[in-house]
Amino acid sequence: MKKINLLIISALATFAVQAQDITDALRYSQDEIQGTARFRALSGAFGALGGDMSAVNINPASSAVFSQSHASFTLSNVATSNDTQYFNGFASSSDSNFDVNQGGASFVFASRNDSPWRKFSVGVAYDRTNNYDDNWNARGVNTNNQSIDLYFLNYADGKRLDQISALPGESLADAYQDIGNVYGFANQQAFLGFESFIVEADDINNDANTTYFSNLADGTFNHNYSYASTGYNGKIAFNLATQYEDNLYLGMNLNSHFINYDRSTLLFENNNNAGSIVKSIEFENILSTTGSGFSFQLGGILKLSPEFRLGVAFDSPTWYTIKEETSQYLSTVRDDGGSNATQVINPQTVNVYPDYKLQTPSKITGSLAYIFGTQGLLSFDYSRKDYSKTKFKPTTDAFFADQNDIIGNTLTAASTYRLGGEYKVKQFSFRGGYRFEESPYKNGVTVGDLNGYSLGIGYNFGNTKLDVTFDQFNRTNETPLYNVGLTDAAIIDKTNSNVTLSLSFNI
Repeated sequence: MKKINLLIISALATFAVQAQDITDALRYSQDEIQGTARFRALSGAFGALGGDMSAVNINPASSAVFSQSHASFTLSNVATSNDTQYFNGFASSSDSNFDVNQGGASFVFASRNDSPWRKFSVGVAYDRTNNYDDNWNARGVNTNNQSIDLYFLNYADGKRLDQISALPGESLADAYQDIGNVYGFANQQAFLGFESFIVEADDINNDANTTYFSNLADGTFNHNYSYASTGYNGKIAFNLATQYEDNLYLGMNLNSHFINYDRSTLLFENNNNAGSIVKSIEFENILSTTGSGFSFQLGGILKLSPEFRLGVAFDSPTWYTIKEETSQYLSTVRDDGGSNATQVINPQTVNVYPDYKLQTPSKITGSLAYIFGTQGLLSFDYSRKDYSKTKFKPTTDAFFADQNDIIGNTLTAASTYRLGGEYKVKQFSFRGGYRFEESPYKNGVTVGDLNGYSLGIGYNFGNTKLDVTFDQFNRTNETPLYNVGLTDAAIIDKTNSNVTLSLSFNI
């Protein structure tokens, strides 16, 4: 009878298997300063300057500032260190990687007549907009009576017992897959909790039972949680720009975005609480995400005088289509009549979820620059993005509507301030910058404010330029171990350091 029921309702479960949440929405909505060494040396304050391939991804009018065709190529080494506090526990971790993070070319064509449209440019620019390589560890004694059992209890609450348990004679692997296919992610998590003996039914002999309790007693819990992620978010901008008379530059980008993100989390939990049947839990989750998207940008740069330049740019929302796959592993050790018994649920099943849509918020950037002739410059950028406008789609889906409400109530508009300067001595250029980014969270702590600085030097060989930059930022986050149940947070003090080398040349 149960198998028949599964087949009947499977057609109604189209969206029930989805498990996206606010962390996914924010991850793909944020951009990081990537690009050429000169761009990074000024902390990305290039919206009114132009004349740099990475500046094209801030203000598409930037390519029209080039006096001739131009290309650049950039390598970067990224080092990330995390100092983590979880209750009474402290941990440190670090990681580094070396990769290509920028490349592009712009081709400039001068007018051959007396047209006020002096020149136009076409080009393509690749920039890595976010780097997801990260790892951290949180370990300590949770004294808030918070256990991973709350995760499984939350998902089990209100669900029929026959919809979260295996059939007689059915393997746990087959049951895990069938329940996921038919009832979705939430029932699958409840199944893990029930079949691992973490969760117990109030009436074990009643298939219609919908109330549950935990086999873990109140008290303290030893937690050791590991997080590791890899991947990146990249953008290829197809650029078209023009110069009108002597003082106005206009441009447009059509952008192709792509996501590649992998994450693994692993929790070890132990307790010696009197009355606990389950003494030890190991819970692993693996996520693999790919995606593609589209956006456009419009921008302009106006020379107010030979010294002053004003820039403005609009970034449309990015419309993503995203695919996710997950796998899970759970094992428990329990007291079974005075001896230890181990229960392992290792389905070796990859859950492939339906593609979903994500719309990130738009952004507006205003810029001002002052040029000291051929000696140097100062530049300032201000941008604003309202993260509460991030949306899962279709918005008519009940699950996505709930998540969009959470996003709207939790996230807020955030401003970014960037300041950069450059001073030239013969063939050498000395550069520096500072940036400040506000938290996208209303509480200001789940993801904290960002402070960063940059220092760089460049040498002009004539037709070719070589630039190197060091930049660093710090941000403190309070990251819940899980978004459901075990929501106690680890405090993570993150420092990201980059050494960037760029080669640029006129074509």
